[in-house]
Amino acid sequence: MSIPLTNTSNDEVNLSSTLSQERLTCICLFACVRVCVLACVCVECRESVCSATECVDDMPVPVEEEGGLGSDTENVHANGIPGTPISASFTPSLTDDRISVSSNDTQESGATSGSSPVAKFSHILQKDAFLVFRSLCKLSMKPLSDGPPDPKSHELRSKVLSLQLLLSILQNAGPVFKTNEMFINAIKQYLCVALSKNGVSSVPEVFELSLSIFLTLLSHFKTHLKMQIEVFFKEIFLYILETSTSSYDHKWMVIQSLTRICADAQSVVDIYVNYDCDLNAANIFERLVNYLSKIAQGRVGHELGTTPAQELSLRKKGLECLVSILKCMVEWSNDQYVNPNSQTSLGQEKPVDQEPSESTKPPESINRYGSLNSLDSSASSGIGSYSTLMSGTDNAEQFEVLKQQKEIIEQGIDLFNKKPKRGIQYLQEQGMLGTTPEDLAQFLHQEERLDSTQVGEFIGDNERINKEVMYAYVDQMDFQGKDFVSALRLFLEGFRLPGEAQKIDRLMEKFAARYLECNQGQTEFASADTAYVLAYSIIMLTTDLHSPQVKNKMTKEQYIKMNRGINDSKDLPEEYLSAIYDEIAGKKIAMNETKKLTLKSSKQSVASEKQRRLLYNVEMEQMAKTAKALMEAVSHVQAPFTSATHLDHVRPMFKLAWTPFLAAFSVGLQDCDDTEVASLCLEGIRCAIRIACIFTIQLERDAYVQALARFTLLTASSGISEMKQKNIDTIKTLITVAHTDGNYLGNSWHEILKCISQLELAQLIGTGVKARYISGTVPAKGGLLASLREQASDSSEYLGLVGGNVDRKQIASIQESIGETSSQSVVVAVDRIFTGSTRLDGNAIVDFVRWLCAVSMDELASPTHPRMFSLQKIVEISYYNMGRIRLQWSRIWEVIGDHFNKVGCNSNEDVAIFAVDSLRQLSMKFLEKGELANFRFQKDFLRPFEHIMKKNRSPTIRDMVVRCIAQMVNSQAGNIRSGWKNIFSVFHLAASDQDGSIVELAFQTTGYIVTNVFEKHFPATIDSFQDAVKCLSEFACNASFPDTSMEAIRLIRHCAKYVSERPQVSNYTSDDMNVAPEDRVWVRGWFPILFELSCIINRCKLDVRTRGLTVMFEVMKTYGHTYKKHWWQDLFRIIFRIFDNMKLPEQQTEKAEWMTTTCNHALYAICDVFTQYFEPLSDILLDDILSQLYWCVQQDNEQLARSGTNCLENVVILNGEKFSPEIWDKTCNCMLDIFKTTIPHALLTWRPAGGEGELMPQYDLSNLVGLLLVCSPFHFDRLFGLSLLIKCVVQLELIQTIDNMVFFPASSRKEDAENLAAAQRDTVDADVQLEAQDQGMYHYLTSDQLFKLLDCLLESHRFAKAFNSNNEQRTVLWKAGFKGKSKPNLLKQETNSLACGLRILFRMYTDDSRKAAWEEVQRRLLNVCGEALAYFLTLTSESHREAWTNLLLLFLTKVVKISDDRFKAHASRYFPLLCEIMQFDLIPELRAVLRKFFLRIGNAFDISLLPRTFSLVNKGLSLH
Repeated sequence: MSIPLTNTSNDEVNLSSTLSQERLTCICLFACVRVCVLACVCVECRESVCSATECVDDMPVPVEEEGGLGSDTENVHANGIPGTPISASFTPSLTDDRISVSSNDTQESGATSGSSPVAKFSHILQKDAFLVFRSLCKLSMKPLSDGPPDPKSHELRSKVLSLQLLLSILQNAGPVFKTNEMFINAIKQYLCVALSKNGVSSVPEVFELSLSIFLTLLSHFKTHLKMQIEVFFKEIFLYILETSTSSYDHKWMVIQSLTRICADAQSVVDIYVNYDCDLNAANIFERLVNYLSKIAQGRVGHELGTTPAQELSLRKKGLECLVSILKCMVEWSNDQYVNPNSQTSLGQEKPVDQEPSESTKPPESINRYGSLNSLDSSASSGIGSYSTLMSGTDNAEQFEVLKQQKEIIEQGIDLFNKKPKRGIQYLQEQGMLGTTPEDLAQFLHQEERLDSTQVGEFIGDNERINKEVMYAYVDQMDFQGKDFVSALRLFLEGFRLPGEAQKIDRLMEKFAARYLECNQGQTEFASADTAYVLAYSIIMLTTDLHSPQVKNKMTKEQYIKMNRGINDSKDLPEEYLSAIYDEIAGKKIAMNETKKLTLKSSKQSVASEKQRRLLYNVEMEQMAKTAKALMEAVSHVQAPFTSATHLDHVRPMFKLAWTPFLAAFSVGLQDCDDTEVASLCLEGIRCAIRIACIFTIQLERDAYVQALARFTLLTASSGISEMKQKNIDTIKTLITVAHTDGNYLGNSWHEILKCISQLELAQLIGTGVKARYISGTVPAKGGLLASLREQASDSSEYLGLVGGNVDRKQIASIQESIGETSSQSVVVAVDRIFTGSTRLDGNAIVDFVRWLCAVSMDELASPTHPRMFSLQKIVEISYYNMGRIRLQWSRIWEVIGDHFNKVGCNSNEDVAIFAVDSLRQLSMKFLEKGELANFRFQKDFLRPFEHIMKKNRSPTIRDMVVRCIAQMVNSQAGNIRSGWKNIFSVFHLAASDQDGSIVELAFQTTGYIVTNVFEKHFPATIDSFQDAVKCLSEFACNASFPDTSMEAIRLIRHCAKYVSERPQVSNYTSDDMNVAPEDRVWVRGWFPILFELSCIINRCKLDVRTRGLTVMFEVMKTYGHTYKKHWWQDLFRIIFRIFDNMKLPEQQTEKAEWMTTTCNHALYAICDVFTQYFEPLSDILLDDILSQLYWCVQQDNEQLARSGTNCLENVVILNGEKFSPEIWDKTCNCMLDIFKTTIPHALLTWRPAGGEGELMPQYDLSNLVGLLLVCSPFHFDRLFGLSLLIKCVVQLELIQTIDNMVFFPASSRKEDAENLAAAQRDTVDADVQLEAQDQGMYHYLTSDQLFKLLDCLLESHRFAKAFNSNNEQRTVLWKAGFKGKSKPNLLKQETNSLACGLRILFRMYTDDSRKAAWEEVQRRLLNVCGEALAYFLTLTSESHREAWTNLLLLFLTKVVKISDDRFKAHASRYFPLLCEIMQFDLIPELRAVLRKFFLRIGNAFDISLLPRTFSLVNKGLSLH
């Protein structure tokens, strides 16, 4: 049974002074055994232990008489201040039979205030453990004797033994020891303070034991020791690492300990979360990484003066720590990592099942490349209620926000320490600092990192805001109950007094006011003025007594004298002033030593080892005091400790530390050839890349990959002649990264693939390069081979050999240095990158392909030796990845296809041929898979062929593209769907080529598709049917091959047959979303055919366009019965484009030819189609046709103008029977408009601009209008004259058109001939009707419509009559260029228009169906005939009168035949005029008709008594 220590006596045993060393050792060992047993006892076994110790008395533990932690003469309590009573604040929750410990044996926890209850242990063993633990802590604090330590001395042996026992206790501690508040407080108040002293010991054994104890505390008790761990790191670990005076052994032991810490992922992340993300804590993780990086770079060895071997060892340890940290971060975030190749993650080298378990793994075993399981983080989960309360919740986002805020604050503090106002403004802009003076004052009080001098300058400034902040700053200080000097010391602790007297004056003034405000009951000072003057004098006294510049120090009497009369003209007590003098003389007013700690000697140079040791001892002593004071200050603080669990902590950790990591690894690879260093650096870079990849941190990832690529020497200018084993290893690491982290590399693929590209050429060198790769001469001294030529900015140079004189020895040397790059393992590993591309995810494969294409472009950029390594790899990965889902493959091919677009247009034909052939192979494989309807994958895949055909002008490449497409059509026609569009696009481009072989092959294939493929696979080609027709149209428009043009038009005509016979044309496709189902056959079938035929008409030469025009109207006439009305509207918009062609500026001869041929042909064809499909077209197209006819007659082309009027005549004659009244109105209005716009009014007003000039050759145009026209360039514009002539033609044609339309063609001429014959026979009789049966449109026209036409005719007649009567104007025109046998005249227009008008009027006059209009007809007849006869009487020209012969015959014949009643009205009007006509020399026929007229007058007016006799006489005269 264990015997408790408390049964020895009522007085506490003095373990360190009354017993001999041997007894002490035995007792301590015995006690430690009990402690270890207690620590390992489980809570469940507690009852059995209690039953074994029932005989133990319940007795409080007496207080030890000896000193505590500080010295042998004073007690040191929780707050580190002597003389303060100590009590415990532990609430017992167990029964009364448990043993209690008096409050004097414990420390304050700070959790409660007032009287605290007595703390109890659950068992006597716990109390014994507490007492022994406390005694061991005190024993370890005993100071050593001065001088070099003696390993056999009593003090050192007891210190080492106590530390060993404490380490054993902590390592074997059970759950009770780890969670009980009494033991936790004991660790804080005793052990941690002891460590603060022993942790800076110059004795290696003591220092090493202290480090081991700290590691154990960090492993098992970190949740309770947040503040203590910070002090130990900041004041001991980092201090020893950072100071240049610390010994190599100390740094080595510290970095050994750091190796164990850095190998535990939980500890590493916890350090970052609890300190770097705490606004009030030091950035331990950041400082640790920065200094480890410094060590790893070898920058510490120079300061220490270490040997090269020691420096290398330190570098390796530093690198090992950095790599361990990165491995911990990788392990921590492993759940987010997906290895495309299912390899083991970087965080652990062995499979999990091969790792030793926690229970069997020794605490000291450290896996350099794995996690240290001995640093058990299970305690961080909070075993027991106490640790749970101490642990915070892990919210990654919240901690990241805190870290950002901390960085902002630190930035603001840095700015403040340079320029206070800028720092405050920055913090306020970031929302980290309030704007009120109270907020600013509180910030100045609480933030210890502010520069005290800047604080003093800021609050001493005279600006309003500064003074307000200063007042608030002083008002927040409490001087109540403090003596004046103590208050002044407290006031000056936070800042350094500025040097300007006015600033000091303001500060002292406010201090005095605040002091009296806080101590209103004091009686020493009469007013605040007294305190102000006294404070000022104390400042002066401090400067005088303690400044080395002042030689003559102020005496006490002088000081007292100086302050006389300051208390309202009275003196302060001399004793009071004397005490102040003594206090200031003994201790000057200065900053608090613990407020701001600085490294005084971190940058000092040490002259000798002895001097370094002395300086280090001084620093260690100061460091021990500082650490001890801080440990004591935080011993009662309960700071929550967060056990990190979230993966996202690694992202900000890495972003914080990636720069020092990269610097360490880069320097290691750059200047150290040690294999282990290189291995560690490569491993670290690999881990860093893994972390950056996992969290998609692009900048950092790219930086590490670029560094790795740089150290391969494959992209550097140094050349592979300098390649070493570490560079070979770097190449392998780069390949490994590409293989394992491919899913995350993004833009970093560029560097990797560039290296792989260069590696391929390096392998050529390593295996024996061919002679053709050794080219060019570069002035390199010694002729060394720099196998890596510097990569130019435009990437125009491939990795090549340089040097003119290359001997075999040099080649052998180079091959040996890079031979390993050609090893089977490297070659296979590189191939695995490309074959493994199938396992990359959808985004990663796109990045991979994009950068592979970029590298390929760099390779091909060389004008002399382009390389196709990457291009071949592109083809390979296309094969490998073609089986991906279509969505991913489309994104991949978008990149690859664009690359083939560029490569296929490469100026080097070999490259372009390879690209086209590769495309062909890939396309054949892709087309084998087929395609479902409405997809577009084939279209996207085959687009590069189209681009190459469009951009590459090389006949060889264009021919090859056409042959490739032809091969696809011949072998894969059944699988092609959306690809037909690309095929026809390629042939469309080939159709315009001038190379006969290209055009012929393309046309043969197109013809094969139209005749055979369409026949078998028409449904699959529907989407591209329009493209096929467009392609044929382009063939037809190639003027260089007329036979092909004609055959292409025939094939277009053949396509119309498919549209008519195949109902699949109307099937739905994705292109028909906005097309009505009934219109699909039009949009996809008929419209493309007719549109392309119209394009042929508009583009081609005469014979081809004539054939195209004929075929277009054949199609319309053949299949027009199936067209809907709105289809016809679309169609005629196309047809009318034929005439739009004339609106383009062209040479006059070409325009004239176009009008005379194509427009003329089209015009008649349009009228034919309109007539054939009058029913559906009349309502929708009549207006357009009339407008087009109107346009035609407006053109300056005689043939087109004639055709326009003729077509108008044909349309009316052929369809007039079907016209509605509305249509007749439109038709008549159209004629009216034509009449009005074609009257050549300029003939009456034109005058020459100058005198008579040279006349042009005469052209006989008398057959047109009975006049001769010749145009002079000086006096009569040729085009202007031609326009007038055409208007005259149109007028005459319109007159004839109206005549033919109303009375049927040739009817009028026949009537004139009959009238003349009757007159010759003298058989004109009123009862004889010569009119033939009506065949014209007379009966379909209303009277108003006839009157409209009549008005047109009469207006035309009047114009012609006016012109013919204007002899002067005719003379001007005749002289200007209208020359002939006679002056220009419009006789035909004058007579024909009037004749037609008379026929219409007389026809209406005798039409019983128009009785309502007879009165108007008669009125018009009388006026018209009267005017005509009167005009005839004015004619002086014999030829002019002869032109009226038929007109007068018509008139007289018509008048003679009317009834007697009507005849009387006419005879009365015409009689005088006809009598006057008799004086002219008339032809016999006209005289015979006149005789009939006069005879009729006798009968009508009953003035002839013997009509029969007169008739016989007349007959006799005629016979005579």
